[in-house]
Amino acid sequence: MSQTLQPNNVLLDVSQLSVSVATEDQAKEVVRQVEFAVQQGRTFALVGESGSGKSLTAQAIVRLLPDAAWISSGDVSLAGEAVFDVPEQRMQQLRGGQAGMIFQEPSTCLNPIMSIGEQIAETIRLHSQLRGDAVWEKVIWWLERVGIPNARERLHEYPFQFSGGQRQRIMIAMALAAEPTLLIADEPTTALDVTVQAQILDLLAEIQQEMGLGILLITHDLAVVKRIAHTVALMKAGNIVEISPAEQFFAHPDHPYAQELLAAIPTYEKRGQPLGLGASPVSAVENNDATDVASRTPVLALTGVHVSYWAGSGWLRKRRSIPVVTDVNLCLHQGETLALLGASGCGKTTLAKALLRLLDGQAHIQGEALLDGQNLLAAQGQQLKALRSQIQIVFQDPYASLNPRMLVGDILDEGIRALHPHTSKEQRHTRIKTLLDQTGLPANSAERYPHEFSGGQRQRVAIARALAVEPKVLLCDEPTSALDVSVQAQILNLLRQLQQDSGMAYLFITHNFGVVEYLADSVAVMHNGRIAEYGSAEDVLLHPQHESTKQLLASVPRL
Repeated sequence: MSQTLQPNNVLLDVSQLSVSVATEDQAKEVVRQVEFAVQQGRTFALVGESGSGKSLTAQAIVRLLPDAAWISSGDVSLAGEAVFDVPEQRMQQLRGGQAGMIFQEPSTCLNPIMSIGEQIAETIRLHSQLRGDAVWEKVIWWLERVGIPNARERLHEYPFQFSGGQRQRIMIAMALAAEPTLLIADEPTTALDVTVQAQILDLLAEIQQEMGLGILLITHDLAVVKRIAHTVALMKAGNIVEISPAEQFFAHPDHPYAQELLAAIPTYEKRGQPLGLGASPVSAVENNDATDVASRTPVLALTGVHVSYWAGSGWLRKRRSIPVVTDVNLCLHQGETLALLGASGCGKTTLAKALLRLLDGQAHIQGEALLDGQNLLAAQGQQLKALRSQIQIVFQDPYASLNPRMLVGDILDEGIRALHPHTSKEQRHTRIKTLLDQTGLPANSAERYPHEFSGGQRQRVAIARALAVEPKVLLCDEPTSALDVSVQAQILNLLRQLQQDSGMAYLFITHNFGVVEYLADSVAVMHNGRIAEYGSAEDVLLHPQHESTKQLLASVPRL
């Protein structure tokens, strides 16, 4: 499956690469006979779902495999040098010097106790002849180049003092500071909102054009791939099953797995239809127009909701409040999905936490949030406990939100016992069996721990936990952004079916516009803590009025 390339253009040549991993009782080959090449000035996308072997392939290329893994066969040539034949000292020069790397989560890759300037300077000193003031001038140049404002003044600040998008820019500056010929970018934009993602992708394309950089992009986001990749290789279960020019891959995918992935991507055109080639049709037509939604019973009505965080306290500092959410007015009806959109830091998650009363004592909250006619923001004692059973949440990361030491059955039972204390053990047991069946989990799931499930299954457990107390409103805070395309499709199909069966209302917080276009009846766009635009999904998505909405929509990578 190797590409036909001119040797002088090839920066990275991977031939017959296989990687094995030690399991409890045997060695298992998890990357098999992989072949591809990356050319100067071109972007090669290695795509596939979690566990397909993408990241292990990248780690093998730069000899950074975990202890339990090893290269069982194959060759890798980097800038004409055989990577597996050189000593470790030379390999350290090649890493960074010839191949820079950007990882998915900058907060775990940047040293929290070193200033960002010192971290970039370290790379420059290691891989260039620059010393003294020349190093610092180069650091400032790169920080300005990647769009860090006031770079000279912020040189000695630490990673925690920057936003997520800025930390990712700092990672890019660090990866490119030694001016490598190849950049390996492992999920560089997955955790970013669409506007920051667009800025990062534009920045990489610009630098690629200037430096003739070859990019190996590792991702499961096919919309990003279509936007910037020249060639696409699709990986499944350790094998490359298809490799072709990007235009051909998206227009006429050859492999059934490629067709399956593209069919699973949510879009506006697929509204009301199940996602995926093999999905079962949903029992009733679901595409409700705005008039139909507005005629239903309001279950949650927000009026003049303000949230301010407390800051400054002590002997010499006066306590003050910093407004984060200002004058929010929204109405959620039975069976409706309201998508809450906006760039990172606009106040979406803060609003959700305020509704769940998770900010009590940390923030000053004003206004009304009527849940079945009772003010959720003012309720106390038994009234609040009763209301909690009517509103639940599904978080972005199911692994972090599930107790690893509790069996799934106990996790589901806990909420029922706390919020419906009058139910008997037999009733709870029956309810748990029903929940497992509803969410498509194996029958023996109650006797297993969260770590025994895949990411998609863990998110199903999180959904089952939220449904256990039969809420009328479900808050979904980025519930699919960490999931693969096919798993996301399963979760979205599940949420649609559950809504049809129960008439539950969803407040869906996300930066994934494909999900919004596919699922939402209404859309509210937040900007600087306020609702900038609010209306039916059709009006807001197809005829946006506010500048922030137009900017968000213009930033969305599309298939």
